[in-house]
Amino acid sequence: MSNNRSGGRIVVDCLVKQDVTTVFGIPGESYLDVLNSLYDVQNRIRLITTRNEGGAAFMAEAYGKLTGRPGICFVTRGPGATNASIGVHTAKQNSTPMILFVGQIGRDMRQREAFQEVDYRQYFGSIAKWVTEIDNPDRIPETIARAFTVAISGRPGPVVIALPEDMLGCQSTVEACKASQVFEAAPSANGLTNAIALLKSVQKPLVMIGGGGWSDQGRQALLIFAEQNNLPVAAVFRYQDLLDNRSETYIGDAGVGMAAHVKDAIMQADLILALNIRLGESATEGWTLLDVPCMKPKLIHIHASDRELGKIYQADVALHAGPNEAVKAFAAAGPLGDWNNWRAQGRKAFLAMRSKAKQLGAVDMVAICAWLNENLTSNAILTNGAGNFASWPSKFIDLGGGRRLLAPQSGAMGAGLPAAIAAKAAEPSRQVICFAGDGDIQMNMTELGTAMQEGLAPIVLLLNNGMYGTIRAHQEREYPGRVSGTKIQNPDFCKLAESYGFFAKTITNTEDFSEAFEAATQSTTGALLELIIDPQDISPFTSLDKIRNP
Repeated sequence: MSNNRSGGRIVVDCLVKQDVTTVFGIPGESYLDVLNSLYDVQNRIRLITTRNEGGAAFMAEAYGKLTGRPGICFVTRGPGATNASIGVHTAKQNSTPMILFVGQIGRDMRQREAFQEVDYRQYFGSIAKWVTEIDNPDRIPETIARAFTVAISGRPGPVVIALPEDMLGCQSTVEACKASQVFEAAPSANGLTNAIALLKSVQKPLVMIGGGGWSDQGRQALLIFAEQNNLPVAAVFRYQDLLDNRSETYIGDAGVGMAAHVKDAIMQADLILALNIRLGESATEGWTLLDVPCMKPKLIHIHASDRELGKIYQADVALHAGPNEAVKAFAAAGPLGDWNNWRAQGRKAFLAMRSKAKQLGAVDMVAICAWLNENLTSNAILTNGAGNFASWPSKFIDLGGGRRLLAPQSGAMGAGLPAAIAAKAAEPSRQVICFAGDGDIQMNMTELGTAMQEGLAPIVLLLNNGMYGTIRAHQEREYPGRVSGTKIQNPDFCKLAESYGFFAKTITNTEDFSEAFEAATQSTTGALLELIIDPQDISPFTSLDKIRNP
């Protein structure tokens, strides 16, 4: 007797075989057969229904970054897919494994501009690793197996699969695929020998770390490698959690709002060990700190994707290897040198940067972050969207060790709250803190409804200064005094949060924060603390007044 099943059921059976336990999405008529099939596996796969496809895609991206396995998102055709594209773009720039399934028009309706028709290969082609459409249910297992492999191999990233609704209703006896495995590339013996010899020959090496695909074991090997050699390490934008920031080897982040001492370290280094990073815009200040294509310091470039090697900078030694295998090999080589004085210089400057920061107004985020640094759990997960507000946690809270960071390298506003909800779905027992701005959070604030419905309870710290602060800073720098489009009139955030069942409180003085935060941790339904920030004070190091009067 044949095991005849619908295409939608085969999709779901493949997800079960791939050990998927959570999917995010918004229901749509174009993939009803998948929804019907998910009903039968509720004990295996949790479907988290969100309030916007953008929120669903952000959740899938954050889930993928946290777990290392592809985050799964289902959306309907047309507007559903275009709304979700922000999460796909974020996954691309974050190097996060993710698979977006899109319900598609029927196969017999193509190229007629049918209702909500989109050519997904064209639309997602530049922001996904692979975009495909399944025409035959017999090929569903093959395609899904390949999608998982593509998403997690090399430089991890997003895959988009279109599912024509008539195909999902077709019957097939094909068996579901088995779980995909990826075997990480290790550095070649000759390449490793050359890299070690070059490293031993220099006086001021700087390790720059980032990218996707790291494991807990890889992060531990990185710490061993850095500490046994007294190497200074800088994390690129949004990857501060790869190395324990309490380590004496950590000197700060090479990202947006880069501190002066990190810039100096990059320019003074006689060798850059670029470990799983793309040497992109934020890490190089728009490619101005290091000459293109031949930088003045020697370059050892290690990356999981061969396409990143030589893309912008020509390396003296290029190693095509995954980050975990690479650092394991370097750590196993034992002490290669001792750059203690050079490392100490960077670490001292990092600690001085923290001590010199000041803030205007009655709510001092420097002091609050210092308190959080001591009182957050050792395995807390921090999330944020985009805006100057993110400078405080990124500069003043120690990440790495057991703490993780889920944040958009793409600079996508609205990512922080969905990421926090996804983190709670993946790790319900861990403390999850979302930092958000008043402009940032309103792009996906309705996802509080998702948190309420699913019983997911993050703590949201909402910094309210009544404006789009990053753009105001740029505006004041370029067109002083001519405010246009950057002022925000806000709702009562606490009442809004309370309507979703969250504990909520407004903080107007630094001294009130610790008690409010302790109360927030006791809430079983989530919490939102609104911190009223002086509008003049937009970052730990810059005020609007300073921009106007440098």
